[in-house]
Amino acid sequence: MTIAATMIGFARTLRAAGVAADHERTQHLLRALEHLDVTDRRGVYWAGRLTLCATKDDLARYDRCFEAYFGGMRAGRAQVRTVTKGLSAVDDGDGEGQGRALRASASELEVLRQRDVTSLTESERAEVHRLLGLLSGRRARRSSRRFRTARGGPLDRARTIRRALRRGDVAELLHHRHGSRPRTVVLLVDVSGSMAAYAETLLRFAHALVRSEPGATRVFSVGTRLTPITAELRHRDPGTALREVSRSIPDWSGGTRLGEELRFFLKRHSARGAITVIASDGWERGDPALLGEQVARLSRQAHRLIWVNPHKGHAGFQPLTGGMRAALPYLDDLVAGHSLAAYEDLAERLSGERRGTGGPVHA
Repeated sequence: MTIAATMIGFARTLRAAGVAADHERTQHLLRALEHLDVTDRRGVYWAGRLTLCATKDDLARYDRCFEAYFGGMRAGRAQVRTVTKGLSAVDDGDGEGQGRALRASASELEVLRQRDVTSLTESERAEVHRLLGLLSGRRARRSSRRFRTARGGPLDRARTIRRALRRGDVAELLHHRHGSRPRTVVLLVDVSGSMAAYAETLLRFAHALVRSEPGATRVFSVGTRLTPITAELRHRDPGTALREVSRSIPDWSGGTRLGEELRFFLKRHSARGAITVIASDGWERGDPALLGEQVARLSRQAHRLIWVNPHKGHAGFQPLTGGMRAALPYLDDLVAGHSLAAYEDLAERLSGERRGTGGPVHA
């Protein structure tokens, strides 16, 4: 793996964690590294920190991601350790050894990011789940009805008049604008038998979203019964959260009647103005026509409708199941959900940093 590919992958990980490591900043980093010894971990650390971070809040996220991506290498002379596949490499103070460890660790993690979670060992899956916990739940913003003070914009007549009455003259015209708030995300997770291999990873992703924006995230499990699980996912510890979720869901590894569940959801709940995510492989035991009708209704309510199908990450994927074919015309995005990289991509879509379809949605 070249140093450019390594650092572009690192910047992608940072963006998923909420750091403003956009294309322009990444190019600044690559130009800086042209003048540095890339085997010097201290130089790489500080070059990235100075070019990729935009705010004080980015610094802690940067450190966590640097530690994860480059196997614990930080500024200073701490031991170098890799965090993937149980490998370890000790820094003996030799610059060449440091460079080899850096490249090997980053390469291992890049491979791990792309692999299907069903092919991972238990320790590799635990590492992916840990990295999912670093993902930012940052959302695209939407205008709110509430106003906030502003230097320009519409005249705030009420505040201007009140100040004039207190002071006895109109010394200053006051202005206001509509504020903004994070757009709500509604996540519907299929926990049927055909999705059993991916359900835990999906729920880990859901936990990261809920923890990041607890007031702007609603999560439901779907199978043969719609079950709200947002409250259970608010637990700080992901293991505890998933145990609570497991106790709450009555239809683990059962069948899928997604059409009926969506009809029930639209009767009792709402996705109006929300980014709505359906995570399912589309194996529908009910009537696909009913599913198509309900997805059409949902698409009219939602700000954006995204379908996450783990099998889309596999070569030669075609949306041929009855459920997928019925839903396809009404989707804004059809994306993969099989790997850490796929969830990083989804997190970017929820933040509004990435738009456009994830594939041939309108077949």
